[in-house]
Amino acid sequence: MTSSVAGKVVAITGGARGIGLAIATDLHRLGAKVAIGDIDEATAKESGDRLGLALATRLDVTDRPSFTGFLDTVEDKLGPLDVLVNNAGLIAVGSAVDEPDDVTQRLFDVNVHGVILGTKLATQRMLPRRRGHVINIGSLGSVLPTEGIATYCATKHAVLGYTDAVRMENHGSGVHFSVIMPTLTNTEMIAGVGHAKGFKNAEPSDVARAVVGVIAKPESHVAVPRSLGRTVWAQRLLPQSVAEAFARVLGTGRVFTSDLEREKREAYARRTGTS
Repeated sequence: MTSSVAGKVVAITGGARGIGLAIATDLHRLGAKVAIGDIDEATAKESGDRLGLALATRLDVTDRPSFTGFLDTVEDKLGPLDVLVNNAGLIAVGSAVDEPDDVTQRLFDVNVHGVILGTKLATQRMLPRRRGHVINIGSLGSVLPTEGIATYCATKHAVLGYTDAVRMENHGSGVHFSVIMPTLTNTEMIAGVGHAKGFKNAEPSDVARAVVGVIAKPESHVAVPRSLGRTVWAQRLLPQSVAEAFARVLGTGRVFTSDLEREKREAYARRTGTS
């Protein structure tokens, strides 16, 4: 792992906290040249200073000049980009039909357009060199829809479909494309949500290890944890009515609905504009 990562230039979006920061921490520890970008510039700089990163700056993944400037600065300071981790993402919890239009638009802007834009800009730099890796952070919601987070699931389905199509278009180019699909991960994003039977939340460090692993040995899809991934793909082979009944038995539909403690989500919703 260390020899596969050491010296690589890695840019991470949404790197100020949570999963993005965990990825940055692991890669920096293993000798990668890590840069983080985040819409929250102050927290990005604090996190970067704490880790001793060469670059931590503001990044708006929905804005082409901002994203282009970020990658330009990464390459000016650290060298040619080897890996882009499109990690920045948002979630909104509540009834799909009652969700404000501006919240729906915000999720698609960040979770879909931001990933597509980053993938384009990074791949355009990587293809002439015939090497590079774009890693997009999806979710188990990329393959399993869940009540209470319909728009989030739609965006993560889009991330999976888009990444797979881009990988197919660029087969044999030397550039790799991967989707990491974590289960619920213990960050501010899932504050106040419930728990389904038999499911254990992941930690940001679990997702970071998956990213390190896929850099060392590229794969198209990696679930976190891997064991749950096998269960999820098996469930998708069941008749839809059976799969949905199975989900009701496990209580997955209550996690973001009746089991939700909405007051615990207020700080996240205010900070991200998803209330």
